[in-house]
Amino acid sequence: METYKTILTKLDIRQYDSKKVPAEVKLKVLEAARASGTGRNMQEWRFILVQEKEMIKKLAEDSTSGGWVAGADFAVIVLSDPTLGFHGIDAGRAVQNMELAAWDQGVISGIYTGIKDEKMRKDFAIPSSLKPVVVVGFGYPVKKIVGKKKRMPLTELASIDKYGNKFDSKKLM
Repeated sequence: METYKTILTKLDIRQYDSKKVPAEVKLKVLEAARASGTGRNMQEWRFILVQEKEMIKKLAEDSTSGGWVAGADFAVIVLSDPTLGFHGIDAGRAVQNMELAAWDQGVISGIYTGIKDEKMRKDFAIPSSLKPVVVVGFGYPVKKIVGKKKRMPLTELASIDKYGNKFDSKKLM
């Protein structure tokens, strides 16, 4: 799929089929995360690939908002260094890359940030120097997905030169 089309059609979906995602797709997802940019090229993020069903169930239990992840074929816990001011944006960039790489392969994803910190740290041996920022669940959809989004128009979201200067695509230089 072309990159722009991938971006425009990617949806967050959290209802997974039981079909297994091949190892090569999981590898592409992790490689996409590794390829993402980071502040000062520090590459401080770390990733835990969770693929055993019992461990995926623990992810669901270690969440305040992600019980649905129990149905995923695999998940990735994104960790980052909370002492760095840019750690959150770096984690977000890695997540976006993973989700787009997966979507390009027909694999859906969803995220949760409602993390029971101490429980997750214990269950997944996360060191105190890293923060579990987000969990991304992946799998195949239970039904055919049409990637059509409902988004507000740019005229309501964007300004030109200063906030409040109405966006008009005819004014683009």
